[in-house]
Amino acid sequence: MKKILVLFHFLLSIYVFSQNNERTLILMEKGSNLPIEGAVVLVLKTKQVLMSNSEGKVVFELKGGSNVKVTHSSYLPVILKWTSLNQPQNIVYLNSKENTLDDIVVTKQHPQEIIKSLVENSIKKLTVPARLKSYSREFFKLNGEYAYYNDGLINFQLYKDQKKVKSVLLVEQNRSFGLIDDEISSNLLGYNLNNMMEKYYLFTVLRPLMDDKLNKKFNFVIKVSPQGEEFNEITAVPLEGTNEIFDDFKIVYDVKKKLIVEINAVVSPTTLAEAKEETGKGSKNITRSVFKTNYRIDMENYYLVSSKEEINFNINTGNDVKNIEVLNNLVTTNFNIQNYTYKESDVFKDKTLFNIKNSILTEYWNVSGLTPTVKELEIITNITKSF
Repeated sequence: MKKILVLFHFLLSIYVFSQNNERTLILMEKGSNLPIEGAVVLVLKTKQVLMSNSEGKVVFELKGGSNVKVTHSSYLPVILKWTSLNQPQNIVYLNSKENTLDDIVVTKQHPQEIIKSLVENSIKKLTVPARLKSYSREFFKLNGEYAYYNDGLINFQLYKDQKKVKSVLLVEQNRSFGLIDDEISSNLLGYNLNNMMEKYYLFTVLRPLMDDKLNKKFNFVIKVSPQGEEFNEITAVPLEGTNEIFDDFKIVYDVKKKLIVEINAVVSPTTLAEAKEETGKGSKNITRSVFKTNYRIDMENYYLVSSKEEINFNINTGNDVKNIEVLNNLVTTNFNIQNYTYKESDVFKDKTLFNIKNSILTEYWNVSGLTPTVKELEIITNITKSF
């Protein structure tokens, strides 16, 4: 009888566990125990893509047996066996690549020429036409206070038009909460959904490094992985004394395929301190700028996985100076080379989601691939309750 009871409880625990497929990964740096933000988590069976937040957290449903691959340009990749994810919350430690890259020059070719070659080849190899089903999320702050929030599921139909990448947008679901001040609504910089993909697929952020005049204002370093590693890095930092606002760049690329897999562009505090401040009406002075994109190489397909953009600036309205901050994330939840079928009336032609009526059919944000932090969830809750 005792054996039967033990077996019953064992089978019951398996049944209960199987009913709750939600898993949480917390990615930590080995040694420092610091959370890892911006890691790409791929569920290999379903091809679902997720990104870790600033707490290192990823939440997803594990349906059936599927291993999970975790990658980050600064850490060694790891594949997690699905059988090891046997707890609702699983802590995973990643080893830093910091000491595995050597700062050496492996070619007589100038780094600028390497970047030009990488951009040319990457544009050529990006899979177009194709469609990306993406989750978009945007926070908006006015004078330091969170005043607006939107997110949505967006289908980007990518196609080429005279060697340029264009996109048709179809919004599946969306929600917007908050008030936008008419005086500053036109100054939401850099988040026009209708030209976003063109920017990411033509690598326009790298133009300063490919300009024959501007490239002389940067110091380039090539970081080469040991033999057998897949990726190299090129960093480009503005030279001291440069009064213009240039980013600090990091480009991670596949050595064999010559394809860009990650771009980081951040305006450093040193650069901002040396920049000349504009004071006239309508002038904008940047106080923070962050740009990051990740791309995935999957067999013959090569496409955008995620983007993160943050911009903080002061704008002189004539009456006063307002501080505006926009934080934008985009995660590709599904990639497909098949075209969508749609009516012209279904196409979203506006710039941002705050101009469209809310359409909520499911709790799509819970399967978005982007887990909100505790603070972000609190902000979302407070904004949605206020309006």
